[in-house]
Amino acid sequence: MSKPPLTIHLAAPRGFCAGVDRAIKIVEMALTKWGAPVYVRHEIVHNKYVVDGLRDKGAVFVEELDECPDDRPVIFSAHGVAKVVPAEAERRNMIYVDATCPLVSKVHIEAERHSESGLQIIMIGHAGHPETIGTMGQLPDGEVLLVETEADVADVDVRDPYKLAFVTQTTLSVDDTKGIVAALNQRFPNIVGPHKEDICYATTNRQEAVKEVAPKVDAMLVVGAPNSSNSKRLVEVGAKNGCDYSQLVQRSTDIDWRALEGISALGITAGASAPEVLVNEVIDAFRDRFDVTVEIVETAVERVNFKVPRVLRDVEAAS
Repeated sequence: MSKPPLTIHLAAPRGFCAGVDRAIKIVEMALTKWGAPVYVRHEIVHNKYVVDGLRDKGAVFVEELDECPDDRPVIFSAHGVAKVVPAEAERRNMIYVDATCPLVSKVHIEAERHSESGLQIIMIGHAGHPETIGTMGQLPDGEVLLVETEADVADVDVRDPYKLAFVTQTTLSVDDTKGIVAALNQRFPNIVGPHKEDICYATTNRQEAVKEVAPKVDAMLVVGAPNSSNSKRLVEVGAKNGCDYSQLVQRSTDIDWRALEGISALGITAGASAPEVLVNEVIDAFRDRFDVTVEIVETAVERVNFKVPRVLRDVEAAS
């Protein structure tokens, strides 16, 4: 019996960004330099496949520093950490490597600079997300106020409406954030913002590619983890841009085949912490059931590369 035809519109860019690539490399290089076990505070990136792979190589994932022994190296995740975390590692004379994405570190520096100028900070982000916790933890309590929605802007209680700045989580929806920024500017006309929102190039590029793909397809699958902010935003962008069925899948085993009966065009992308091997696994699952033609929809080319921390450069030189 012949298979039904299916055109897969494969978004590009998709998958790993430079910050995620660097963070994974840091764990692998630390294992080469110091041997196992190397401790990692929080998931290095939000992807079970990646975390399980590093665990198999000797990485031990913990939630807090007090779960780590003093005599083994510890790595801080790509999402960034509050200032008290490296301070505690130094107090304990631990070897630590900070794998915070440089674009997240840029937001940290920005917040500190504004604070030194006497400004209170409003952060646009998601409560409880490790990046939000890390950014808010760069300054004393009360110096960074969180807003998640446009509605929150009306209720935020500031110290001085004339001495404010805002920063954003790097993995937000570009379109949703514009609305919140507009609300902040309307309520606080003097608020200082970044030249460009802090949403990173990779988040922006992946969302733009989904906007291009969504109107062409019957369904959209985003390969990514349920705790990955940027992956969940891609699902939302697909749904808001003309694709009625936009879903997150971690692996090919998560595909709901009954929901996809009768489709002729499918969009596939991947969040910034999802490896390409999982994208290929999903495509192969469709090849088993359909006569697949893959069309690449490329909206940007990424050439960004971040250096690893100096403490690991000797490993890099030797490899």
